[in-house]
Amino acid sequence: MPIDRYDRKILDLLQRDGRMSNVQLAAAVNLSESACLRRVRALEEAGMIGRYVALLSQPAVGLSGNVFVHIGLHREEESELAAFEAAVRDIPEVMECYLMTGEFDYLLRVVVSDMADFERLHRDALTRLPGVARVNSSVAIRTVQKKTELPLR
Repeated sequence: MPIDRYDRKILDLLQRDGRMSNVQLAAAVNLSESACLRRVRALEEAGMIGRYVALLSQPAVGLSGNVFVHIGLHREEESELAAFEAAVRDIPEVMECYLMTGEFDYLLRVVVSDMADFERLHRDALTRLPGVARVNSSVAIRTVQKKTELPLR
């Protein structure tokens, strides 16, 4: 679906504040309320707006630790990849999981409360995932930048 400057502005504003009312949104993009609502619905139906969420503060909910985990599998067979991916989806602490090129097969970002929590997660979940041959972890010291808004051009 091709998008124009109005759609880009709508998407940009909703990325910043998903609770913005249609009245506020229409005024901000200089459209009538009905035209704005039609555009938002079209963007939702096209899948450009996947869902609306509340972004929680990791420290406020007791999960201030970010650990990046590289996973190497024994074999890169389709059945092994599928089994790993299905199992990793069931671990609540795994916030992101990417199939990678290079030395390791997967990169995960996990959230933990502290290093003891990560040790538990490593022992009880990560090393028990199907097909895992190697686990290499890097602990983030602090977050320098974390965005949720995609750059729309």
